[in-house]
Amino acid sequence: MTTYTLHLPRDARPGDPSALDESELVKDAFSWGAFFFTFLWFFVHRLWLAGLAVLLLVLAFGGLMALLDVHPLAGSVAQLLLQSLIGLEANSLRRWTLSRRGRPAVDAVTAADLDEAEAKAFARWLDAKSAPLPRSPAPSPILSTPRRPEPVIGLFPDAERPR
Repeated sequence: MTTYTLHLPRDARPGDPSALDESELVKDAFSWGAFFFTFLWFFVHRLWLAGLAVLLLVLAFGGLMALLDVHPLAGSVAQLLLQSLIGLEANSLRRWTLSRRGRPAVDAVTAADLDEAEAKAFARWLDAKSAPLPRSPAPSPILSTPRRPEPVIGLFPDAERPR
């Protein structure tokens, strides 16, 4: 099972079916597309700044490997590790960019695939209109009697002793 986050415009009202036209589901898992295609994956998802940053990172990393005259096998392993990092963080960067553009995550669902996640998220969004809003918990009663500080054990002076 994989977790997906539902992103909607900031002004969307719970239960509004027209808000779902602009919805976007983002998978919270490793991105194989970002692993294999690095910056191109970001450009396809319209993540221009992140794609440009990844492109510069990959070019700088390759230049650093050439400058340091790293053995080709070690350079390939390092490149695979960099691509793994990009694959791990790609969807997080996508969620961050959507939030920055005014489309924060409003729900998270767990599903086996994208179709099931879409069905669950949309059903929960549409049912939110009829569900009552959660109440805030009642405030806890405040004790009227002050507590005596307990003595401090160890190298520090007693908390009750005035200076």
